[in-house]
Amino acid sequence: MPYGPTPETTSPASPSAATPRVVAPSRLPRSTPGHASGRARALRHASPALLAYAAVRLFGALVFSLWARREQRDVWHLLAESWDCDWYLKIADKGYAHTLGTQIDANNLAFFPLHPLLIRAGTVIVPEPRGAVGLAIAVTCSFLAAWGIFAVGDRLYGRRTGVLLAALWGSLPIALVQWMGYTESLFTALTAWALYAVLTGRWIWAGSLAALAGLTRPTGVALAAAVSLTALLALWRTRRAEGGDSRVRTLLGALLAPLGWLSYVGWVGFRLGRWDGYFAVQKLWRNEWDGGVATLRTMYDLLAVQRPQLFLTMVTATLLASVALFVLSVADRQPLPLLVFTGLLLLIVLGSKGVYFPRARFLLPGFPLLLPLAAALARARTHVAVTVTVAAAVTSAAFGGHMLLAWMGPP
Repeated sequence: MPYGPTPETTSPASPSAATPRVVAPSRLPRSTPGHASGRARALRHASPALLAYAAVRLFGALVFSLWARREQRDVWHLLAESWDCDWYLKIADKGYAHTLGTQIDANNLAFFPLHPLLIRAGTVIVPEPRGAVGLAIAVTCSFLAAWGIFAVGDRLYGRRTGVLLAALWGSLPIALVQWMGYTESLFTALTAWALYAVLTGRWIWAGSLAALAGLTRPTGVALAAAVSLTALLALWRTRRAEGGDSRVRTLLGALLAPLGWLSYVGWVGFRLGRWDGYFAVQKLWRNEWDGGVATLRTMYDLLAVQRPQLFLTMVTATLLASVALFVLSVADRQPLPLLVFTGLLLLIVLGSKGVYFPRARFLLPGFPLLLPLAAALARARTHVAVTVTVAAAVTSAAFGGHMLLAWMGPP
């Protein structure tokens, strides 16, 4: 039985402002992998969202390219080989460190393995230029992510909301990272489809995708918790209503979800010869959890004491807006897996005392936070929705160029 909200069904023509609409499973295209004809129908159904996403990202990429050419900067290096891109390329080429060391911000065991493994596999096909495979993975996964994001929005609020949700995700201020050799697109694709699998009761798919996400980024633990908790809750609710096969699949999904994250953390501990090896590595990167004290202190300094740089102002605005959108998501009674994922993601990102500037990027996979805005735009007149989306795309293009050409630091 698909997991989902249980209030009374709302009319598709006029979805409730507070409650996601419930759509009969038979009316939904089968968007998860496994059925070729179903995937083709789902792709056609999602095509407006993919075209909207492509439009906003191509516009952002064009603005960035022209800006970089004017500044005489190397577009390819910035998108495919700079900052964290270089870390992943070196891991793919030379592997991981064998010792902990004492140098700050230097141990590559802080980077999870799925992305460099995919790069290493891809270089067999495309050995040159350096960074081509990582960038190709990111761009491809960004469209898979947009498709999954649309599927979640369509499932809960209808097709129009799904299209706007994908477009808004591609128009975030930090969205240029989606087309860089980073892990955000890969992680978001795995997250979106895992959450969709939960909403449609495909527990083994949900657990498997969550496990892969746990091999991609540290925040994969948030997705694992969302999948496992929801699966266990579904088991408890249906302990007498469903047959043994269904319960076994649900339990397997719950058990699979955390395996990726636990496997890598355990492997790092084994490699370094200490049970807390991974956390020792994170300490060298100053990524310890302090409950948000450092984040609040930095926000206070930026807003009340210093004259902050534009990029840091954008990061602060993104963090504050994300908290507000989470409150709206709770008020809208989003399904439990979405709330657990975004809530834990916010808790991890805001509660860390690590470096401040990448926090907006860390929240890129939290697309369910955009659902209240997408649903509101779907209810608005067409010209209002178009105006807001275009304004977001222009703002995203401007911040994307500023991020890599004026900020002069990692995104």
